Amino acid sequence: MLIADTGFFYALADRSDRHHARALALRESLSESLITTWPALTETTHLLNTRPAPAVSARFFRHIADGFCAAHAIDPAHLRRVSALMSKYADLPMDLADACLLLLAEHLGDGRILSTDRRDCQTRRFKNHQPFRNLLVDD
Repeated sequence: MLIADTGFFYALADRSDRHHARALALRESLSESLITTWPALTETTHLLNTRPAPAVSARFFRHIADGFCAAHAIDPAHLRRVSALMSKYADLPMDLADACLLLLAEHLGDGRILSTDRRDCQTRRFKNHQPFRNLLVDD
């Protein structure tokens, strides 16, 4: 499974986004499933509501409901790890959506991600040593 971040979803929805064409091409060529987190979905719908339009946000969520991307739930037992990650990367800073994506990479044991955030993907490490491999902007 490939991890999808807010920036990837936003780039798909906004034709004026500089990553739009690459995101579309990747979406068309994907041979495996996407997975994200609820905080990333929340962040995406917030951005889509404020920039393109609420209708775009609703359409995006219909695609999620139709199986475009799985949503990984964070177990309450993992909240201390989320807090520890946010503290560790406070200088960037790391928000809840980013911390949950890092936790998801640790859960999967795989840091392949579709993201427009090159800096965060290069800086953050899952399992304290593995970097993300950003397939959207690093290839």
